[in-house]
Amino acid sequence: MRVLIIGCGGLGGVVAGYLARSGHEVWVVTTNAAIAEAIESDGLQVRSAGRSFRTEVAIRSGVPGSDVDPFDTVLLAIPPNGVEEATRTILPWLSDTGRLVCFQNGLCEERVARIVGPERVVGAVVFWGASMPAPGVVERTSAGGFALGRLDATVDDPLRKIATLLGTVGPTRLTLNLRGVRWSKLAVNCAMSTFGTIGGEPVGVLMRRSDARQLGIEVISEAVTVARADGVRLEKPAGWIDLGWLVVGAGTGPRSAAMWLKHAMVLAAVTPYRRLRSSMLAAIERGRPPAVDFLNGEVIDRAGRLGIPVPINRAARDLVWAIARGEQRPGVQTLHALYERTRTRTSTESPRE
Repeated sequence: MRVLIIGCGGLGGVVAGYLARSGHEVWVVTTNAAIAEAIESDGLQVRSAGRSFRTEVAIRSGVPGSDVDPFDTVLLAIPPNGVEEATRTILPWLSDTGRLVCFQNGLCEERVARIVGPERVVGAVVFWGASMPAPGVVERTSAGGFALGRLDATVDDPLRKIATLLGTVGPTRLTLNLRGVRWSKLAVNCAMSTFGTIGGEPVGVLMRRSDARQLGIEVISEAVTVARADGVRLEKPAGWIDLGWLVVGAGTGPRSAAMWLKHAMVLAAVTPYRRLRSSMLAAIERGRPPAVDFLNGEVIDRAGRLGIPVPINRAARDLVWAIARGEQRPGVQTLHALYERTRTRTSTESPRE
């Protein structure tokens, strides 16, 4: 297949490398000149599970020229805050029957559908992590695959072909409940990505801390409550427990058996992602705006419409923006200060270390 990939960070680079190695014609667009130069001169190097391979992809620092034929498959592998602009820019290179595939965390399919129509949008929920330690070098930091679906909960031939395409990267399954899968992943990312940004450490380091686990439980609990009120039928994220079980409610005291078990289950669930470092933190370090409004911000916006309080999501979002503005520094001390600041008489405290 001829595939156009917009974005060549960790995730986009890993996908591009596997597809190119499998014999597909891969075109990649990046706005990062250093990445484009490195790949053009030395190819794309992909590291995964202690192994490495190098492959060639057609790299561009801008959109394809007018002499390039349209693509049937365009993969959007950029941060969610650039998705709408990228969709409008790349639209001339999407064939009349082509599909746009959203890899972003958050609820970007709905945003893209307003531009190209829902029938042309495919959601690809990603259950693995990646990073780019150097320009032109990408590393897969955890195993996993994809869940693919459409907003209208149908399966057609283009969707099946995209599933086969991405199957060369990792295990791929089709879902008739894209909204439920996407909201489940959103709830998890509101914890892992956001607190990874605030704490400044990989997930494995942070989740050994009881304050980080407690904040994660609370932020997921708020997201699940909002999703349920919005009519979403949540699905169990890959490798995770049923998120509904994490909801903090009556009978979940500070040292109750239920709370201890929640902590234990969260610690076990994040183990495969222990090396994962927040992409939002990496964006801030590169001087780019964080995508927190597309994670915790989505929960806050939906909660506002439904009249549901979400104080932990709101405090976490505000702190990420304070870090982005240089008013706070990421670190475990900053994370613990957030934990202390969000304790109230009705909050459920975490077990002691």
